[in-house]
Amino acid sequence: MADGGTGLSENWATLWEAFADAQPDQVAVVVGEQSVTWAALDEGAARLAGALGARGVGVGTRIAQLMFNCPEYLESAYAAFKLRATPVNVNYRYKAPEIAYICDNAGAEVLVFHGSLGDRVAEAVASMPTVRILLQVDDGAPLISGAEWYHEVVASAAPAARIERSGEDTLMLYTGGTTGNPKGVVWRHVDLFGALAFTAYMSAGIEVPTTVEDVGRIAAELQAGGRSPIMLCAPPLMHGTALFLAIGAFVMGGSVVLLGGRSFDADELWDLVQRHHVTQISLVGDAFARPLNDALAVAEEGGVIHDLTSVTRIVSTGATLSVDQKRAFQQRLPNAVILDMIGASEGGPYAMSMTMPGQAPPETAVFTAPPNVVTIDPLSGKVLPRGSVEPGMLAASGPMPTGYWNDPAKTANTFRTVDGVRYTVPGDFATIAEDGTVNLLGRGSVCINSGGEKIYPEEVEVAARKHPNVIDANAVGVPHERFGETVVLVCSVSAPTTAEEIIATVKQSIADYKAPRRVVFVDEVYRAPNGKADYRWAKEQALS
Repeated sequence: MADGGTGLSENWATLWEAFADAQPDQVAVVVGEQSVTWAALDEGAARLAGALGARGVGVGTRIAQLMFNCPEYLESAYAAFKLRATPVNVNYRYKAPEIAYICDNAGAEVLVFHGSLGDRVAEAVASMPTVRILLQVDDGAPLISGAEWYHEVVASAAPAARIERSGEDTLMLYTGGTTGNPKGVVWRHVDLFGALAFTAYMSAGIEVPTTVEDVGRIAAELQAGGRSPIMLCAPPLMHGTALFLAIGAFVMGGSVVLLGGRSFDADELWDLVQRHHVTQISLVGDAFARPLNDALAVAEEGGVIHDLTSVTRIVSTGATLSVDQKRAFQQRLPNAVILDMIGASEGGPYAMSMTMPGQAPPETAVFTAPPNVVTIDPLSGKVLPRGSVEPGMLAASGPMPTGYWNDPAKTANTFRTVDGVRYTVPGDFATIAEDGTVNLLGRGSVCINSGGEKIYPEEVEVAARKHPNVIDANAVGVPHERFGETVVLVCSVSAPTTAEEIIATVKQSIADYKAPRRVVFVDEVYRAPNGKADYRWAKEQALS
């Protein structure tokens, strides 16, 4: 073991090895119909690490992962950790130029990909000169030129020996954001331990372990005592959220359940919840909550009632969860605490809203800021006092990434030191009242400037979703001859609705000048697979 049993290594390969040693027969991950034990996960990762190590992969080598949910995704991330290499996520929706951009920007030397994405990889190869190893996961597509079969490489390799590792090793999480090219967020293992493991231990009232053996022992004891979470993550692995949630669940002796389909299927999710007695569901706002509640309603109409009593927590992060959807969950999952959080790939959470079983949920987008969260004046760069009516940028101290890969300018803009405290400042604007209540305004990069007045999309969208027929909405600014920009709402509805009706609903909640001048109706508001808004798409719809 990395530290010989004398201390705590905050390296995730070493910690995952401790889980495998302490509970080899415990299920680590479920993907659809497939279940993988810790022993099998460790064995496969060790063999892949052995194969890649023989091919020159080592400390700091970037290993890109272009896959749908599958056991090989976690296995290859684990293998990267074992080698002290850096896994890099690649969005499976990306086309060849975007895949090439990520791999070239990261300097990836290895690309692990699903065969059905092989045509894109083959097209991208010429534009990503650092990639020298292609491992194709078999999903029925033919092997592309220059690639090796993943399963054959793993099967033929000897397991890599366990080595000394460091908490300074890294994971790279590419985030698309709302503007510009994706950015690689660099997390050290030690910071992920502070953000995920430390929080998990403290929340459970467990003293943070001091040795690697203690990490494994505590996980096994929690599992044996029935105190471990069974975590179902609705977003796919490739967005990073699921991997982070897995890390948090594993330290508590838990298992992670993932959808096996290649598009979100609410019925599959509820079947997995019932079959595996899932205790926690993680999703991203109404983009997931609405189809989940609709699926349960349809099932009930057909006389099918799911047993969902195992669910004790629903966590939404990345997009607001409306009060209507919270109420719908409460009707069907009476034992669940509903936790609505605002977070980012760069850190957080920045604001939270907790609804206990039987408690009336607060209005949509009503949050409370934790003590480590402040707002920063965008002009002076100083921390604003709580109670200030001036909008500021939400900022959180605590464990956070080292910055963006090879981008010192963006790193300096997002990771700021104020009065000796380092904050992560992803660009969300808000005000924080004296009692900690957060009024979330939206991302500054998509702030709309109309006649000199700043209008934040989030507040327009929240107001629009109060109309009973509005399913989803994005607010964007489009050029206007007089005002510079004017607000356009791109939305989907469940029944025939006029633009005037929606605009009137918005004006009931916020100032008239913030209300949309125009409404564009679409069949479905496009969101990324993790549920986050795509304002570039929305703006294209508004301009068209």
